[in-house]
Amino acid sequence: MRILITGGAGFIGSHLTERLLKKGHSVIILDNYHTGNKDNIRHLLHNDNLEVYRHDVTEPYRLEVDQIYNLACPASPIHYQRSPVRTVLTSVQGIINALNEAKEINARVLQASTSEVYGDPVEHPQTEKYWGNVNPIGTRSCYDEGKRVAETVMFDYHRENNVDIRIARIFNTYGPRMCPDDGRVVSNFIVQALRGEDVTIFGDGSQTRSFCYIDDMVDGLIRLMEQDEIIGPVNLGNPEERSIKEIAELIIKLTGSSSEIVYKPLPRDDPVRRQPDITLARTKLDWQPTVTLAKGLPKVIEYFRPLAVKNSAATKMPR
Repeated sequence: MRILITGGAGFIGSHLTERLLKKGHSVIILDNYHTGNKDNIRHLLHNDNLEVYRHDVTEPYRLEVDQIYNLACPASPIHYQRSPVRTVLTSVQGIINALNEAKEINARVLQASTSEVYGDPVEHPQTEKYWGNVNPIGTRSCYDEGKRVAETVMFDYHRENNVDIRIARIFNTYGPRMCPDDGRVVSNFIVQALRGEDVTIFGDGSQTRSFCYIDDMVDGLIRLMEQDEIIGPVNLGNPEERSIKEIAELIIKLTGSSSEIVYKPLPRDDPVRRQPDITLARTKLDWQPTVTLAKGLPKVIEYFRPLAVKNSAATKMPR
């Protein structure tokens, strides 16, 4: 098949591109490199089945493809809060353009939604039927509400225009090619530990997250896209709940670091608990994560090790 991936030079997008190429598909990437990185796909550029175009998804496009994975959007608080209006436009206008494209060429489109649609949940663990607890005017709202509106538009195009849709609600995902300075828990902790700096926890560390390794996430996305039974939304994530403090202590241990843990105030609207109920994914997609943190984290540590040393040396150079 010919498959379009918006945001294909990003963390998840680059791994998805790599997997689809290995499966023998032709892949087209659209990315404006706002948060994506050309280095993430540089090793794939020799592949004759890959086309890459610099393009902002807020602008219309026309390509003949069979499937569209809409992954384009800043996904870390540091990035999406830096340009909140742009984030909303990317989420909302971006999915409208993808749906218009899918409608015209009769393609299937998958929206990479997020666990952030649940906000700071009062239901635990979170099922797909839960409507969420989201602040519509907070500093995180550009991302949370942008993704919620994108889901709304997906279903409206499906009901009104019979567009073939799939919606994945992606929970915390980690792996090689994460941006080292995007403010996410795993990347932050690893880089700080490798540099011997204090490992910073926001809050008291009792808040929880569930971390899914990138290989498992890509497998879930492809399974959702390729099946015909359900359109979603479907939770994709690891149901193993861990406290932030546990993660910090594990990373310090795995890196052999002498770093100390320090605590800072919890940002506003930061979720206290986050854990996916993946019953739907298990029963309908025959999917569940297989890579444990004990197996996944060392791979990410080794990926970040040269980057952390290089960036640390650069910051110490006289200016």
